Amino acid sequence: MFPNIPFDRVNWFTSSFLVITFFVTLIGVPIFLLNFGLHWILTLLFLFYCVATGMSITLGYHRLFAHKAFKASRSVKLFTLIFGAAAFEDSALDWASDHRQHHKHVDDEHDDPYSITKGFFWAHIGWIFFKLYPRELNNVGDLKKDPLVMWQHRNHHLIGIVVGQVIPTIIGALLGGWVGAIGAFLVIGVARVVVVQHCTFFINSLCHTIGRRPYDSKTSARDSWIMALLTYGEGYHNYHHSFQHDYRNGVKPWQWDPTKWAIWTLEKLGLASQLRRVPEEKIVLAELREMHRRAEAQLQRRNRFSIHCPTREEAYTKLADLLENLEEGYHDLEKAVSNRVRVSKSAILRYRAQAAATLDQLTHIQGLQLNPA
Repeated sequence: MFPNIPFDRVNWFTSSFLVITFFVTLIGVPIFLLNFGLHWILTLLFLFYCVATGMSITLGYHRLFAHKAFKASRSVKLFTLIFGAAAFEDSALDWASDHRQHHKHVDDEHDDPYSITKGFFWAHIGWIFFKLYPRELNNVGDLKKDPLVMWQHRNHHLIGIVVGQVIPTIIGALLGGWVGAIGAFLVIGVARVVVVQHCTFFINSLCHTIGRRPYDSKTSARDSWIMALLTYGEGYHNYHHSFQHDYRNGVKPWQWDPTKWAIWTLEKLGLASQLRRVPEEKIVLAELREMHRRAEAQLQRRNRFSIHCPTREEAYTKLADLLENLEEGYHDLEKAVSNRVRVSKSAILRYRAQAAATLDQLTHIQGLQLNPA
């Protein structure tokens, strides 16, 4: 009936867990809440667990363990390993191995474990259902030397069940008997897991489908402020793929990145150190390089229009002038970066203004193409 599905490679245990928890959340949780409601303390506990497990993935599994974007104290490591296990997204060792493989081979159909080239469903969750390639853990030798990481790797299922399901159920029972116990298990032990997991999964799917690519259009990774809101700042994915070792994802001051703020706060408290930051010059250089690429590509498409239009010709002439200025600034900045010369703040602002003007002109030209005079 399904000849193309490799049933012998299905990860049955994980697949069953994902499917059952999803439908319990979709059907069972609303029915329970409509009939019994939820104690306000359990509502607060649900929010705490969402933040604790979600941030343990973003701050711990992702930026600390997978990318080594900063160093953390033993207490911070232990917290993120315990509550990361309660997110039921595998051990930190397994998670980091898959993620490093993804960055090394992004968009490669064969070597990227959750490549968007295989479709939205595959990138989102399908790759978890089907383990088509063996996980060799040959890219996490540094993490194997960490006793805490290896302890969690051996015991992450037990830790997740105890911390993520048993403890909330006991608290629910103390607050409201069997009704409270069931409510806590359903809402905190099940629904919370589904919410946190799918927010994580959307980084692999939506953030490789929808959004902007201001730093590098050669990769499918995109910046999405909406996903940043749902994932504690992880939505600025194009920046992250361009500068994966930066402890920041939302690098601009106004960008929503609670994980960045949490790491910064931990540093001030003496619980984190050696925060890795990409120099401003390199970030602006990437922006200029991408804007230069887009402007050149648009000018190459100029002759595609056979009908003469003075407004369009004027727009393209202006774009060519902007590109010339942008190219000059790009080469100056590239030379400064290669020579490790500090660039003044005023020069950085000037380069960014050139990129912004070029983007505005590109947008104007696209508008002319959609609504020709």
